[in-house]
Amino acid sequence: MTHAHANVHAQAQAQASIQTGPLADGHPDLTLHTSARVAFGARRNHLLDCLPEPVWQRWQPQLEAVDLPLGKVLCEPGEHLTHVMFPTTAIVSMMYLTDNGSSAEIAVIGNEGMVGTWLPMGGGTTPSRDVVCSAGRGLRLRTIVLLEDFNRSPAVRHLLLLYTQALLTQTAQLAVCNRHHSLEQRLCNWLLLRLDRLKSKHITMTQELIASMLGVRREGVTEAAGRLQKAGLITYRRGQIEALDYTGLEAHSCECYRVVKSEYDRLLPAEIVF
Repeated sequence: MTHAHANVHAQAQAQASIQTGPLADGHPDLTLHTSARVAFGARRNHLLDCLPEPVWQRWQPQLEAVDLPLGKVLCEPGEHLTHVMFPTTAIVSMMYLTDNGSSAEIAVIGNEGMVGTWLPMGGGTTPSRDVVCSAGRGLRLRTIVLLEDFNRSPAVRHLLLLYTQALLTQTAQLAVCNRHHSLEQRLCNWLLLRLDRLKSKHITMTQELIASMLGVRREGVTEAAGRLQKAGLITYRRGQIEALDYTGLEAHSCECYRVVKSEYDRLLPAEIVF
């Protein structure tokens, strides 16, 4: 074992021994579907789908399907995780919390990505809170498995670095968007990022939660959503949003959505050649 490999292995073993957060072994409030192992070839997540076949064969028996209910906190700032999560039908929001209790979304992760991308980068923890913002399921994998393959497999390392670059682009673009664009444009961007990951026209979300993620007052969300509804782009009633005109939402959005989507498509196409 090389010195670098030994360091990664030791890091993984240390993280695996820490029981913090819902991605830790034995945590009582995640429903684990151990009786329904992931069928071979049913990857259901773009990062998993991009894995070379030998790596997928190693990971597939160790992936565990879990329920991810709305509002479930997967990681708090400063926590060490024993598992990473690959959402399949759920969406996870990375939130930053200020000392006075305010919050804002800094990235969104769905079936294109992974919760815990920062682990193989060597930092160990993240300053964000990762919370489920659209209920569904995900596939979790022990960090020791991920870190060992990240160290020994150039293909895994390349894939995760590409995804990290895409995620950083989203984070940076959201910072620009929050500073320079209108709430209506930001709401369109917010909706489009979720519609792409859900592959559905319907989003279940309260105005309070949307306001928390956008870092604005609830009344502002009410007004912006009302204008989008009046324009025939969405319907909104009792926490249920239906997208009526995807093209119209894209036209009403700022350039931030197109920048982020273009970068994800460029870095993580349907097929990656290693």
